[in-house]
Amino acid sequence: MEAERQGLMNGDYIFFLVQHFEDNLWKYALNNRINQAAIKAFEMAFVIGQKSYEGYEYYDFFDQVSPYSAYLHDAVLLYAMGLKEVLKDGKDPHNGQELLTRLKNKHNIRFYGASGLVHFDEDGERNLDYSIYDLQHIGDATKFVPVLNYESQSKTVRATAMFPSMIWPKGKPPSDNPECGFNNELCEWLTNDIALLTLLVSFPFIGVIAVLCIGVLVLQKLRLQTKLDDSCWWLISYSDITIIRDPTATRAISLSTTASHSGSGGSQSNFSNNSYGLKDKTGKENVFASLGLYQGNQVAIKYLKDHMGINVQKPSLIAEFNQMKEMKHENLVQFFGVCNEPPNVCLVMQYCRKGSLKDIFASDAELDSMFKFSFAYDIVNGMEFIHKSCMKFHGNLKPSTCLVDSRLQIKLSGFGLWEFKNTPKKKIASLETPNYEEMYWTAPELLRQVGHHCYGTPKGDVYSFALIIDCYAAEDSFPRRTSTSNLSEQLCEENINSVLRACWSENPDHRPPFGSIRRQLKETSPDSHANILDNMVDKLEKYANHLEEVVEERTNQLTAEKARADRLLSSMLPRPADGGRSVEPRSYELVTIFFSDIVGFTSMCSVSSAMEVVTFLNDLYSLFDDIIKMYDVYKVETIGDAYMVASGLPIVNENKHAIEICTMALHFMTVIKDFKIRHMPYESLAIRVGIHSGPVVAGVVGTTMPRYCLFGDTVNMASRMESNSLPLKIT
Repeated sequence: MEAERQGLMNGDYIFFLVQHFEDNLWKYALNNRINQAAIKAFEMAFVIGQKSYEGYEYYDFFDQVSPYSAYLHDAVLLYAMGLKEVLKDGKDPHNGQELLTRLKNKHNIRFYGASGLVHFDEDGERNLDYSIYDLQHIGDATKFVPVLNYESQSKTVRATAMFPSMIWPKGKPPSDNPECGFNNELCEWLTNDIALLTLLVSFPFIGVIAVLCIGVLVLQKLRLQTKLDDSCWWLISYSDITIIRDPTATRAISLSTTASHSGSGGSQSNFSNNSYGLKDKTGKENVFASLGLYQGNQVAIKYLKDHMGINVQKPSLIAEFNQMKEMKHENLVQFFGVCNEPPNVCLVMQYCRKGSLKDIFASDAELDSMFKFSFAYDIVNGMEFIHKSCMKFHGNLKPSTCLVDSRLQIKLSGFGLWEFKNTPKKKIASLETPNYEEMYWTAPELLRQVGHHCYGTPKGDVYSFALIIDCYAAEDSFPRRTSTSNLSEQLCEENINSVLRACWSENPDHRPPFGSIRRQLKETSPDSHANILDNMVDKLEKYANHLEEVVEERTNQLTAEKARADRLLSSMLPRPADGGRSVEPRSYELVTIFFSDIVGFTSMCSVSSAMEVVTFLNDLYSLFDDIIKMYDVYKVETIGDAYMVASGLPIVNENKHAIEICTMALHFMTVIKDFKIRHMPYESLAIRVGIHSGPVVAGVVGTTMPRYCLFGDTVNMASRMESNSLPLKIT
């Protein structure tokens, strides 16, 4: 059935199923008359099994017992027949060899048992007869029938009467050989086409393989070259360096190196830039350097005088160069390599635009405490990294080796490469003509070891650092060993005095490590751990944040004042006018006008002071103002003791204006009975009220102190109604 699903039952293939004994396989096929898929699947399948004999009625018996019982039955029967032959010949029936001898072919024991023909050849192997069964439709039944029989004794195959009834899907049996043979030997044209197609496909594939092989070879060569270059990364050809002789032409920024070095064949420049150059105290800009370009980087070139080149492949020199490769830190100058081509033997290093501390001390630049602490912290940071590295010490720490980059950050230089820089000839020259100026920065214990070729120690670096800090107090390129009190005045801090005294100690063991110095600096100035540019940015950020707070505070105040002014304007003018827009005069068909005045106001004024009258009116009208907020009315004005209110304008409220005014007037009458005059608490207060409804014209009059005024007979009538009204009455 799986072959049917895969499309193999199209007549090109036949399938053989081998059965070693008769079981329920064909009985299932015989009885399965409703499973058409199974019947169709068996149409191209043949079953090879033992020959079944007609009239042998054991099928019902096999339904009740195992099929292996047939073999047991035949084995017992065979044993009985063999035992009969042994007894017949008078032999010992207990002798198994005698029994086996008589069961072989020469005694011709042959019978049909439950499992079929039972017969043995001379070797004792059983000969079985086999049949090939085909599924055929006979009448209404579908069952397996034998179409070929194989007889083991004669070793022949005979067709049965059902053989001609076999039905093939394509009308004939499938060929036992493919059309072109198993090796396409019968289709030479197809073989040639396949060969051509294979050739066409192979050529691109071979080409791709060839390209890959070439790529691998090139990659290996590049890796080998890279490995070779990495091993000599520090060796620079002088032709690869572009010397910049006119920095202003290339818009280069001014350069100051550690000292004024120039060598034979080397280029010495004397230049500055107005934006970045440093001026000395005489006002003259003097910046000495050799500037160049290497691999797109602006570099400083330090020529080594009287250096004729040495064997740079010595293991000790290679170790020095590899040490320099590992010295990467934000406070160390980057080392690019060396040129070992006399007379242009030089060191190529990172270019620092602001020169060195020596240049800054020689200029008229004034440093505040932020600069001083930041520079000190940068030096300590770089020295701490050097002491923890494989180099262990600097050995040449002084203001001229403390370079300053464009970000005003200290970068240390002048360390390492002792064997390369100090050739035997140069060592002899230094002993004959010592440079006392350079020796000033050297620790006392190292000065006493002249001739022993000791390049430096960590404790000696601490001593040199203390002298550099002393430059801050001396404000000179050549400091004096001043007292710490002078230094304290310059740095305005007391807690570093003990540290500096320890750094100047004659006993190296009493000098603190740079880690301790860094902690003291951080405690003294928490901002010193950041460079100057970061400090400036931080201060600008703080100032900007403070400015934002001030602006926000002022904005809130302005908003509050504006809201207060808006409320005042809205109480004086209608909304269009208080919004800055002009109010066009408008005619209202029907509004209600309210007028009131105080009974006996003139007599009260004659016995009261002006301040008492103002206080009285303010108390009364404030009470009225609180009441009118509850109604849909608009306060027009107050003149003396007169209080004027209108409803139905400036916002029309249809026919509610009379109700609003009348209700408000009743409210006034209610509260006026309980009103107390401050300066006349025992006097009763009474008002007269006049109300009238009718058409009016309203508009804002004037631009200076504008007023919202009402015009028309309705206003006059309301005023007359009030004049003719009685105390505590509404007319």
